[in-house]
Amino acid sequence: MTQVPTRHPLLAARDLAAPLAWRHGVPISGHDFLADVAEQAPLMLAQGPVVNLCGDRYAFSVALYAAMLRGQASLLPPDARPDTLARLCDPAGQVFAVTDEPTLPTPGLPKVLVTPRDHADTPPQAVPMVDGHLHAASLLTSGSTGLPQPHAKTWQTLVGDVAAAAGPLARRLGRASMAGITLVATVPVQHSYGLESTVLLALLGGAAFDSGRPFYPADIVAALESVPQPRALVTTPFHLKTLLLSGLALPPVELILSATAPLSPQLAAQAEQATGGVLIEIYGSTETGQLAHRRPSESEVWENFGDIRVHAEPGADGADRFVFSGDFMPEPMAMADVLELLDDRRFKLLGRSNDLIHVAGRRSSLAHLNYHLNSIPGVDDGAFWLPDDVTDGVVRPIAFVVAPTLAAADVIAALRLRLEAVFVPRRVVQVASLPREGTGKLTARRLREFALAQFAADDTPVQVTHVVPVDHPAFDGHFPGQPLLPGALLLSEVLAAAHGAPAIAARLGAMPTLAAVKFLAPVRPGAELAIALSPEAGAARGVRFEVRCGDVVCASGRWTPAGGAP
Repeated sequence: MTQVPTRHPLLAARDLAAPLAWRHGVPISGHDFLADVAEQAPLMLAQGPVVNLCGDRYAFSVALYAAMLRGQASLLPPDARPDTLARLCDPAGQVFAVTDEPTLPTPGLPKVLVTPRDHADTPPQAVPMVDGHLHAASLLTSGSTGLPQPHAKTWQTLVGDVAAAAGPLARRLGRASMAGITLVATVPVQHSYGLESTVLLALLGGAAFDSGRPFYPADIVAALESVPQPRALVTTPFHLKTLLLSGLALPPVELILSATAPLSPQLAAQAEQATGGVLIEIYGSTETGQLAHRRPSESEVWENFGDIRVHAEPGADGADRFVFSGDFMPEPMAMADVLELLDDRRFKLLGRSNDLIHVAGRRSSLAHLNYHLNSIPGVDDGAFWLPDDVTDGVVRPIAFVVAPTLAAADVIAALRLRLEAVFVPRRVVQVASLPREGTGKLTARRLREFALAQFAADDTPVQVTHVVPVDHPAFDGHFPGQPLLPGALLLSEVLAAAHGAPAIAARLGAMPTLAAVKFLAPVRPGAELAIALSPEAGAARGVRFEVRCGDVVCASGRWTPAGGAP
């Protein structure tokens, strides 16, 4: 007997005449959304899969659902850099890109535009059903090492993932469902957390979502104010801390969701006090989906979603590994974390198994050290790094901090009260910022590159990588249809790279002189810039620079110390 595939609707049961999304403060109903999906589907190319590069959350959702109606999977890369897209090109020409940005380059990939239209008096639309076994999406994560890995999701896995989380989140607010709540998010939708907790929590969980992705604190406040209450803010510890440090008055927010890194109880309590809402942390991974939740201002204990269970079993190295199973999960999956199990539904998170470090015979985790570093009042951002070199047989951790009001000695004194003596860093390096991704994540590879650049010897060339944000506000005026980064901003990135390398910053001083510059090629949105800084020998003590985008030199020139020789 042939098994009949399980089918699931594209939208959860809801009032289709009510807002499903908001774009620039204008509501879009469920009927309008279904009409946009129906109109977009025939515009997709016959082949597939689809690389969904839409930055607008609503356009992304239209493209995702249009692809599913055609039986096509969507590939969700961590960024739209040329080298990332090059890895997705298919010699047979089957893969194509969809985007809401006409000028976005998609080298090697045919491009289809997503242009949702205004609908007036849209007639009622039937909600399509989709085979639950359909390969709906593959998330291409950057991973902790920075190397992308694909993680395929079927439609029924995504449906079950959201169903398991939506009920408990609603009950945390004393509500029967997520209906009526509008989600505003700072996280990219191509990330698993951004996908699950924004568009899918709305489309499959009954909420509504704002289409934008505000980044700066003032933009986040404006986005929240542009949608009706009750509101939810979907964010990360890094973005949340930046928002609270801005000093801006925040509108009421009933729910704050946070993920991607542990959140301190102090920051959680501060966020709840500032917004009047409830802050919930989400635990999970791209491989497993969202697994558990907690309210850190009340408890450090995580509780699993739905009927998910967790148990310990011996790993290949003899240490316990912690395996989750149940509900929407296709098969049991182990997490790369060290847990303390209270029972098969509740646990404490002790750290990641792949970031455990040993110093002078003692063991800890980088996540634990970073947690305490970022709990220090006055530390805006911080990260521990374990260098490759060994002194007297012991590896000494180093802390990088963004703490304009603190001296290094202040940070060390505070850490002595929080950590075992062997983990207190011998060196605290003050920096302007850390090289975090859009999700707030700081990969091991990027941190190592950053650290090595900071410690480059006085006469050793330094190279720094910088990705130009696709949504950088400077592109709005330079120039419509052909956006390029202004030369002044390119120079500011060079100067930031110079100030980020201690030896070069000491050579040039706080106010260096631009002795020469040539702009040789335009810099477009999403470009990955390689900024090379070469200290000069001799009395001038200048620094030559060259900025490359791939094999193309975009700019070159020379900085000298203030008052130095030209």
